[in-house]
Amino acid sequence: MLDGMMRRLIDPPLDRLGQRLAARGVTADGVTLAGLGLGLAAAGLIALGLPGLALWPMLAGRLADGLDGAVARASRKTDFGGYLDIVADFLVYGAVPLGFVLLDPAANGAAGAFLLTSFYVNGATFLGFAILAERRKMETRARGVKSLYFTGGLLEGTETIAFFVAICLIPSWFAPLAWGFGALCFVTALSRVLLARRVFPEG
Repeated sequence: MLDGMMRRLIDPPLDRLGQRLAARGVTADGVTLAGLGLGLAAAGLIALGLPGLALWPMLAGRLADGLDGAVARASRKTDFGGYLDIVADFLVYGAVPLGFVLLDPAANGAAGAFLLTSFYVNGATFLGFAILAERRKMETRARGVKSLYFTGGLLEGTETIAFFVAICLIPSWFAPLAWGFGALCFVTALSRVLLARRVFPEG
């Protein structure tokens, strides 16, 4: 819901930094992989009982996730780069809740499973819509220049990062926050299904 507004704020400085990095030979795929590594490191720290410390590599990884596109725009965009970016995002988004489940399976297991299921369904509605949008040559830049068609929703990247920050700062609240966030993910997924039914009618 907030991604459109956030992109307008963060894209100009990210683009400037992306131009500097591209001029030094840094590749977009390299930034994507660095962000993935940082996100997985954060998940590992969470599983080891250090969620507060995990906050810093997680935020740095999310910064890299925004920066890889800026580097690509300043150098060369590729289909594989966009594909790698999405795969890395989904892996990090799954790994962070998994870290909390591994940290305390008894307290966090059910809520973590519910949250991961909601991520799975939400991701399916997002990618399915993007495939059909590509088939119909639909375009949007409401959330910045993307490799895929990004549909809006109640929960987007900005809200997910805020959620991750909250559970890292207050890990004892993981279960109730995960139940609530997962429920809102299902609402977001349902809204995409209803939008797809309207935009892509039968026949």
